[in-house]
Amino acid sequence: MPRQARKESGSGIYHVMLRGINRQDIFEDVEDYMRMLRCMQLMQEQYDDQGNRLPPLCTFYAYCLMSNHVHLLLRVNQEDIGSTIKHLTVMYAMYYNQKYSRSGHVFQDRFKSEPVNDLAYFVTLLRYIHQNPTKAGMVGKVDDYHWSSWKEYTGEIPAALGLCATNAILKRMSLDELKELVEVPLDDDVQCLDLDEGIKISVGDREIRQYLLDSYGITDSVKVQEMDKEKRNEIIVCCLERGAGMRQLSRLTGVTYGVINRLRGRM
Repeated sequence: MPRQARKESGSGIYHVMLRGINRQDIFEDVEDYMRMLRCMQLMQEQYDDQGNRLPPLCTFYAYCLMSNHVHLLLRVNQEDIGSTIKHLTVMYAMYYNQKYSRSGHVFQDRFKSEPVNDLAYFVTLLRYIHQNPTKAGMVGKVDDYHWSSWKEYTGEIPAALGLCATNAILKRMSLDELKELVEVPLDDDVQCLDLDEGIKISVGDREIRQYLLDSYGITDSVKVQEMDKEKRNEIIVCCLERGAGMRQLSRLTGVTYGVINRLRGRM
């Protein structure tokens, strides 16, 4: 079956998610995170054969580098989104393969993208991208995560050293207003690009928790991982059948992704 064509953005702005092939980590240490940021910087520092500065390939508005995936909010300036992202992934893959004495793909072959055509969704994505580390339980507050663009918005990283066009949003709302939005977790039913195979999770966290309560009397979803194997597996399969995502279930119940993936494969 041929691949579905990417949806084009009328604004040229996209939310992009890159992830490691086979969900492997793509950042092993600080040097790796720094190199990805340098690759992003080089996307904005283009020169011709005579050394003359060229327009940047893209404009970044937000990013978050997680251990095995990357979220980007950007506008393409010259090429289509596929060609633009290829520049970035090729640069980083060359570095990664050389450093770790490996060959082949570093990123999953087909990255995910979605068009961003209005300010409301743009702001939702600013919140979603910067909240990724807190949602994953890596840090307690958005401010605590080092490898995202949030510190560019707060001024902890000076504009001259930053990668993002923060003024695109700060000229439309104050920093205090933006902080208030970003620091408040998005509702469970807000759906953006996710790590699951489907583009969107079909049911929200709130619905899954309610289902566990109504059907099994479970008040704390994490208790699922403590149940006997047969009962645990029954509950996971029932949640999958209701449209829950695998990563979503792993996060809510504490059951490992590998177990959930195996159960899904038997359905």
